[in-house]
Order: sequence, then C-alpha cells, then structure tokens
Amino acid sequence: MDLKRPSRTRQTLVWAALATAVAVPIAAAAASPLLAWRDSAYIAAGFAGIIALSLLLVQPLLAGGHLPDLSAQRGRRAHRWIGSLLVGMVIIHVAGLWITSPPDVIDALLFASPTPFSAWGVIAMWALFTTALLAALRRRLPLRPLAWRRAHTALAAVIVVGSIVHALLIEGTMETLSKAALCALVLAATVKVVVDLSTRANRKRSF
Repeated sequence: MDLKRPSRTRQTLVWAALATAVAVPIAAAAASPLLAWRDSAYIAAGFAGIIALSLLLVQPLLAGGHLPDLSAQRGRRAHRWIGSLLVGMVIIHVAGLWITSPPDVIDALLFASPTPFSAWGVIAMWALFTTALLAALRRRLPLRPLAWRRAHTALAAVIVVGSIVHALLIEGTMETLSKAALCALVLAATVKVVVDLSTRANRKRSF
C-alpha cells in the first residue's frame, strides 16, 4: 500500500494543477470590473473564448497521455469530446460578438479589422474548423496515419499560436498575469507533446 501512495499523490497533484491552471484565469476574469460595462452577449462571448483557451491546455495533455487515471482509449475519446466542446465554445464566442457588433465580426472575417488580434483569432478559428472537419471525415479520406498525424499536428500548431497571440493582444476582462501564465502553459504543453509524439514515431520507424 505504501508503494502506491506516491503514485496516487502525484495523480492528485496533476489534476489539482490542471484545475488551478484552468480555474484561476476564469475566476480572475469573472472579478474584472470591466464586466459592469458589458452586455450579456459580450460577456458570454468573452467567457466562451476564455474557456476555449483553457481547453487548449487540456487537449495536448490528453493527446500525449499525460493525464493520470485515463487509459489510452479513454484519453482518445476525451480528446475527441473536448475537441467538439472547443468548437462549440468558438462558435459561441463568435456568435456573441456578432450579436454585439456584426460589422466588427465581418471586418475580422474579411481580415479588414484595424485590430491586429482579430486576424490571429480568425486564423486560429479556421484552423480549428478544418481540424474538426478532417477528424469527422478521417475514415472517408485516403489519409495514411502518418499523413493524418502531420496534418493534425500542423493545424494544432496554427490553432495554438493563433489563439495565444489573439489572447495576448487583447486588453479585456482577462487578468494580465493569469492570462500570460495560461498561454505559456498551453504553448509548453503543445511543444512537449509534439516533440514526444514525433520522437515516438521516429523510434517506431527505426524498428
């Protein structure tokens, strides 16, 4: 029994750290005084975006098998469900902004917005939608596992980089330090998982 305690303690710490990394930026945004000046649609859009950014931390951890108590099969299933939830959050984010100001959303989609963060958000959005579409049609497309993995990784990199730059350039309800910390964690987790998966693939090919 004693031999199992360190493992269980480590598992608890991993989940606690993940919950903290996700909850702190959301709680800090909820306490922002700027919310008093926003309508409900804009607030919903903003928090959908914050949740989407938080989910980008969970996705690579699931893909790399770094979350304890999850088998490989359950991890892959959770990765797909979280991916669907991520798409839903982005749709809510855009829809809320559309309700608040349709001209701004149109300018962003046409890459005509004067705000630099808009273009990065739109690029990340289309990369996410493309990833979701490819995942839905994966069995129907003549893609080999290696080609799928490379396409998925490339799109994931675009999503992560675009989302991080988008978030960092916005001066809104998210608290600066917690936002920067979340973005750093998302980037670090993504880089680590991409490197790990690439290393595993190279080892398999070498044998």
